Amino acid sequence: MKRVVVTGIGIVSPVGIGASDYFANLCSGQIGLKRIASLDPAGFACQIAGEAPAYKIGDYVPKSYRKATKVMARDIELAVIAADEAFKDAGLKSKAYVEKPEIDESRFGCNIGAGLISAELNELTAAMASARGDANKLDLTKWGTEGMTQLTPLWLLKYLPNMLACHVTIIHGLMGPSNTITCADASSHLAIGEAFRTIQRGKATYAICGGADARVNPMGMIRQQLLKRLNTTSNDDPARAVRPFDTAAAGTVLGEGGGLLIIEEYEHAKARGAKIYAELMGFAASQDTYSITEPDPTGHSYGKAVENALKDGKTTTGEIDLYIPHGLGIPAFDRAELNGLKKALGGDLSRVAFAPLKAQIGNLAAGSGVDVATAVLSIANGKVPPAINTQHTIDNVKLNVSARVREQPVKVAVSSTYSLGGQNAALVFKAV
Repeated sequence: MKRVVVTGIGIVSPVGIGASDYFANLCSGQIGLKRIASLDPAGFACQIAGEAPAYKIGDYVPKSYRKATKVMARDIELAVIAADEAFKDAGLKSKAYVEKPEIDESRFGCNIGAGLISAELNELTAAMASARGDANKLDLTKWGTEGMTQLTPLWLLKYLPNMLACHVTIIHGLMGPSNTITCADASSHLAIGEAFRTIQRGKATYAICGGADARVNPMGMIRQQLLKRLNTTSNDDPARAVRPFDTAAAGTVLGEGGGLLIIEEYEHAKARGAKIYAELMGFAASQDTYSITEPDPTGHSYGKAVENALKDGKTTTGEIDLYIPHGLGIPAFDRAELNGLKKALGGDLSRVAFAPLKAQIGNLAAGSGVDVATAVLSIANGKVPPAINTQHTIDNVKLNVSARVREQPVKVAVSSTYSLGGQNAALVFKAV
């Protein structure tokens, strides 16, 4: 089995674009949750979110490709930006930058996690209006004969989940193994895990992997509101809205962003003199069968994913220096996660530096590759990000948290996640 290392990181987040800016802002305690600016949130119970900084998508694609940005949903844009950042960070010259690429395109894979991409309501307005029937209700017959004719022929290409990987591979000319994972919040971790296995087996030399998601839109927000997952009591105090694993937790807040890693076969990376952030040691996944909308309170399956990832990476719980949990700030979900971690880490749970991120960036869902990237950056920089708003742990569970950044060696870091639907995944990284 080939060794696999991280050689590039691309991030778009509510606290910054680019790995260095993101990590510096995160560690300084910056909070990216604010009143929503991209739409009028007055009609929603939760009116705050983590929105990405302003950007121009044309700055992140070749001039010849800018016309294609017209059929990019925001989720796609976030993935394209993160990919551009990752390639530049890795020092890899793809077709996006040079006429004769300096990479073996046939051995460059692409695995990108995606969420349920929400349609932009302004595009549907005319179509829905023309499909109204009696009593001002939607007439499906009229929708098929008249409504859909109001949509551009390329409309659907903005909203297919595989379009994130599609645009990234076309822009950079990647022709290796490719896949799209759509498992909600677990998408990024699963995508990275699959790319990891591909390189381990020798089927690719490098891959770009992770995920992106944009939940700050009416459709994305109303789903989570109906599921009662959002904080509705902190609209006037967004800095304290998300409180992972805390007794005062009252729900999560949505965010938008993406995190993509470039992972590479170790000997190849060493031969080209690449900057190596960390080695990807282990990966595992599992599935709950408890409920479609609620986590298993025992956290059994989630804990098994963590245990198996550590076994896969030949790593003991005593070696872990940093843990990046999912930590949504939803009491039932956080309690289930802690129950799983108690089983997986045992007595080391109270020792390992714990750094939940959602209080600063919100829930990026399929864009949780940002969480994974944070684990890698912590190893490379010798810093543990702050645990903002985790002050009084639920059920009196002892956690090693600090509201301020901690400078300390991080040799092994773990990032894990679970999803609405029961998918669980964990990744283990180690300093090289």
